[in-house]
Amino acid sequence: MIAHKKEFTGGVVMMIGFWIVFAILLSPVFAGQNLLDYMDGMYNSISKNSSYFIPANQENAKEFTGKNIDMALKAKDGAAGDRWATVLRAAGMNVESAAEELQVSGDMGGMLVSALADADAMFANDGGPVAARYGYDEKQALYDWWSILRDMERSLNKQEQFKEAKFLYQVRTKSVEPAYNYYGIIAQSIREKALLVILSLGGYVIYTLWFGFAILFMFEGWGLRLEH
Repeated sequence: MIAHKKEFTGGVVMMIGFWIVFAILLSPVFAGQNLLDYMDGMYNSISKNSSYFIPANQENAKEFTGKNIDMALKAKDGAAGDRWATVLRAAGMNVESAAEELQVSGDMGGMLVSALADADAMFANDGGPVAARYGYDEKQALYDWWSILRDMERSLNKQEQFKEAKFLYQVRTKSVEPAYNYYGIIAQSIREKALLVILSLGGYVIYTLWFGFAILFMFEGWGLRLEH
């Protein structure tokens, strides 16, 4: 039995309106995309500018010029091992490989110059030279760099070369990873999209409250109330 028909009806109308708007938001009416995809792309483009740490890592990598490293690496399979060997040899490293097993040695600083140059090109959405350098897809090449640096970091930690391992972690997470994730995204300043950012945040709050009040009015109209 409905205790307060007017309040209950208002809640039902609000709930129906909420789902109608939700259906519109999931329709491709925003430049050929639904609103969620459009806003996700916009916030990615805004956040890209604040994720550019490559120049700082390039400067810090100079400290490791002439630092020789020597380790065994293991790729997930023979194909990955061949790619890793191609990438590392192009970076000036000595590589002895047998399927997925690689023995790697050489100048850590020189290797990082190549890794960071690839990351910088990819961050600028210029993947052509990277693909040409290695002879396969540029995103795969950058992912291979990420995997190589991860495994090198583990090996250096085992060798108790903690400073070197820490810097490889920084290069991997602050340069290679953002370059991979933001590849193909055009960076924008938040000033260019300030109005949309404000409207989206305000709209999110209003839309959340809309749903909450719809439930509240329906339950109260039905006669349910919280008691202490």
